[in-house]
Amino acid sequence: MRSGNAPRLSYAKASAGRKWKKLSGETEIVIRDCNALDDFRQCVAVQQAVWSFEDIDLVPLRLFVVAQKIEGQVLGAFESSGRMVGFSLAVPALKGSTVYLHSHMLAVLGEYRDLGLGRRMKLEQRRKALERGIKLIEWTFDPLELKNAYFNLERLGAIARRYVPNQYGISSSPLHRGLPTDRLVAEWWLESPRVVAKSEPRWNIPACRGPLGSGGEVKGRTNSESLRKSPIDRDISRRIAVPLSIAGNQGDPTIQAADVQLELRRQFQEAFSEGLAAVGFEISKTAGSYLLGPWGGVERSRAKV
Repeated sequence: MRSGNAPRLSYAKASAGRKWKKLSGETEIVIRDCNALDDFRQCVAVQQAVWSFEDIDLVPLRLFVVAQKIEGQVLGAFESSGRMVGFSLAVPALKGSTVYLHSHMLAVLGEYRDLGLGRRMKLEQRRKALERGIKLIEWTFDPLELKNAYFNLERLGAIARRYVPNQYGISSSPLHRGLPTDRLVAEWWLESPRVVAKSEPRWNIPACRGPLGSGGEVKGRTNSESLRKSPIDRDISRRIAVPLSIAGNQGDPTIQAADVQLELRRQFQEAFSEGLAAVGFEISKTAGSYLLGPWGGVERSRAKV
C-alpha cells in the first residue's frame, strides 16, 4: 500500500517531462531549512522520484520530522514557485562523547543534476554544522557509482577509510541493480586543510559528465590532471580501478557488476586494513580510479573532533 502523504506520481511525471535546466545564477534556487509538514512531504516525494523505492525502503515523513526536531539537518532546495527540487537529510550521531552528523540522504531531481546544486547543498550543510561547532559529517556511498566518488573525494575533499558490505541489504531501487548495498563511508572533516581549500570558489572544479554523468565526453579531472598537486599534497601509494562501463547502469554484458563489486570489496578491505585511505579519484578513458594513501600528519592533526 502506498502512503497517502507522498505525492510521488506528480513529482515523477514533472521530473520526466521537464527540459534540462540551466541555472543562470545562485539566486534561482533557494536552499533553506525544512520546517513545515509540507516541506517534509516534498522531501518524501523527491526521494521517491529519484530512487523509485518501494514503500518498505522509503524514509517516511515522520523521520524527516524527527530529524528536524532533534536538531539534525533537513535542507531543501526550492524553485521560486515553492517546488522542491532537492533535499538533504542528516541526523545527529555520536563517536564516544563526540557529536557529529550522519548525512543519510542527498537527492536532486534529474533536470537539476550536473549544475552544481548538490555541491551548494553540501556546502550549506558544512556552513550550518560549523556554526554549531560540529566538525565532522559522514555519509555512505556506493563505490560502483563513480560520479558520486568523484564528487565526494575530489569536489568536496572527503576521505574514506571504511568499507561496509551490504550495509542496507538488497533494496528495491533499480539504481542499486539488485546487488548487495556495499558502501564506502565518507568522512568530511570540515576544518581539515583539504576541505577548507576545496570549499573555496577557486576549487569549484567541473561536475563529472560523459560516462560518469550526462552529456558527451568525460570532463573533470583526467588521469594527468588528477596528479597535479592538490590543496594538500597527496602521497598516493595505490589505485583501485573501476571500469567506466560499470558506471551509470550502462549494462556492458562483458562486465558483471557483481564480480566487479566483489573485487572492489576485497581490494578496499585489504587497503584499509593496511592503514590506507581513499583520498582522491581520477578518470581515464576506460576507468575511474580511487587514489589511496596515508591520511595523517598535518591534515589529521587539524581535523580532530
